[in-house]
Amino acid sequence: MKKATETIYNSLQEYYHQLLETIPRIFIGILIIIIGILTAKIISNFFRKRILKKTDDPLMARFLIQAFKISLILIASMLALEAAGLSNIATGILTAAGGAAIILGFAFQDIGKNFLSGIILAFNRPFNIDDTIKIEEMFGKVKALQFRYTHIKTFDGRDIYIPNADVLVKPVSNYTADGFLRNEFIVGIGYEDDIEQAKKIIQGVLDNNKLIVSSDLHTNFVAEDELAPSTVNLKVYFWNTTLDYGVSSLVLRGKIIQEVKQKLEEADFNLPADVKEIKLYKNQPDIPLKVKKDL
Repeated sequence: MKKATETIYNSLQEYYHQLLETIPRIFIGILIIIIGILTAKIISNFFRKRILKKTDDPLMARFLIQAFKISLILIASMLALEAAGLSNIATGILTAAGGAAIILGFAFQDIGKNFLSGIILAFNRPFNIDDTIKIEEMFGKVKALQFRYTHIKTFDGRDIYIPNADVLVKPVSNYTADGFLRNEFIVGIGYEDDIEQAKKIIQGVLDNNKLIVSSDLHTNFVAEDELAPSTVNLKVYFWNTTLDYGVSSLVLRGKIIQEVKQKLEEADFNLPADVKEIKLYKNQPDIPLKVKKDL
């Protein structure tokens, strides 16, 4: 009984001394983690302020800065475990992380897929910050590219977060890639009107508007589109800049339509609405009408 008590006492004493030796290391490890997080934050903020001012690709810069910050924190965590004398735990964590990655890869396929897609998009993508894009029915300006999603803001104020995997595999329409967009609308004139004269009037509106882009690569013109039931439809094509899509495209289009209508009306052109035609067939000599008497 005495030997057993001595054995327990010696073991507790040994654990106590080991604990006293380990506590400073644990505090050093915690200190390393805190310093690592603060350092990662300071360095990332330093590079963010300077790189974003000079770079032509802010989307890539933000993505790489974020990846750099996470890497520094992970390195600081591994160094903290080493300093705390827990190198075996650090090795075990790395080993377990490798095995867990395989298991979690099957369990969270979507997360892994979006993460990898985000990395691919960071280096090879069809848009930049503030570009106006359309992915299926989602239409707006690109605000951020994160590891898992792409953030766009629609023109009606909604924030949409699209999984990167969808951005990578679905068609992306970029309205501001080169800064130019061809706009169009249809004008319907009467069958009795002079088509060539109407085209000259509309062409004059396009040529005299300073906001419309005109060059060898950007031609503005009017062409016959179709013979509709009530009108001869002319299609108007013109180019505009897209640096501010809402103003340069939507508002400008409305102003051009307004001016074209005004000029055609001043030249006595008819802008008829749809005409409904009622036909009488052989077995129907007249149109039956009923008069309802007032009660």
